[in-house]
Amino acid sequence: MKINLFADSACDLPSAYFEENDVTLIPLRVHIDENNYEDLINIQPNEVFNEIRAGKIPKTSQASPQLFEELFTTLAKSGNSGIYIAFSSELSGTYSTAVMVRDQVKEQYPTLDLTIIDSKCASLGLGIVVKQAVEMIKNGASKESIVSEATTRCQHMEHLFTVEDLEYLAKGGRVSRASAFLGGLLNIKPLLHVDDGKLIPIEKIRGRKKLLKRILELMDERGVDLSEQIIGISHGDDEESALEMKQFIQERFHPKEIYVNIIGSVIGAHAGPGTLAIFFSNQSPKST
Repeated sequence: MKINLFADSACDLPSAYFEENDVTLIPLRVHIDENNYEDLINIQPNEVFNEIRAGKIPKTSQASPQLFEELFTTLAKSGNSGIYIAFSSELSGTYSTAVMVRDQVKEQYPTLDLTIIDSKCASLGLGIVVKQAVEMIKNGASKESIVSEATTRCQHMEHLFTVEDLEYLAKGGRVSRASAFLGGLLNIKPLLHVDDGKLIPIEKIRGRKKLLKRILELMDERGVDLSEQIIGISHGDDEESALEMKQFIQERFHPKEIYVNIIGSVIGAHAGPGTLAIFFSNQSPKST
């Protein structure tokens, strides 16, 4: 029996990855002025960042319930099993909508075999878990082992990130406007992480060099066997900074792989241009 893997666009993998690896894309949505777009379908991240630079304030919304119904009904009729690794329920309603629609579809198709995982992850923190699930499917792993492994990896995924301008997060309600004003005034850069799926500020650091140094220190403190890991770096349309960070990480930790990609349209709409995010595990890959 084939295992169908579903992932939403908040995993920040490029559209080509979904096509090349037979992963079903579930696009979240972006709204700019009067126009509505599906992430990675009819709008790309760099377009969103350009709109933000031009003064626009994009809005975002969860994936379409109608699309979930269509995809899950097709899965039920196929007789295949499915796994959907979803964007953190603390940052989007997409997971809860997917569960609701799955349960509705199951009333009509009781044999539907679909496991939905609340990743509590975002961006390439989620993307790395999806990539590892793809490899397990290619290697013939069972559905049960893929679900177990993905769930464990999600629980141990660290997210460290900073934003160029706190005002973008303030507009999206992620931080207070007072914090945003203070940060811009004093050249203070926030360092944030994700804790149980929620966005949590952990430190404020003055100056970019100190900030990058602190990220490396936290990787050293929190990471386990980083040389054996795939480490993710996502950026808010600032590839130069991402590649600089990649070099620092490579020189210090020598990981198995460093995967770099632009932050997707939905997360980028809130974080803004210049965001830099690092993803790694706080558990040894050998123990999973």
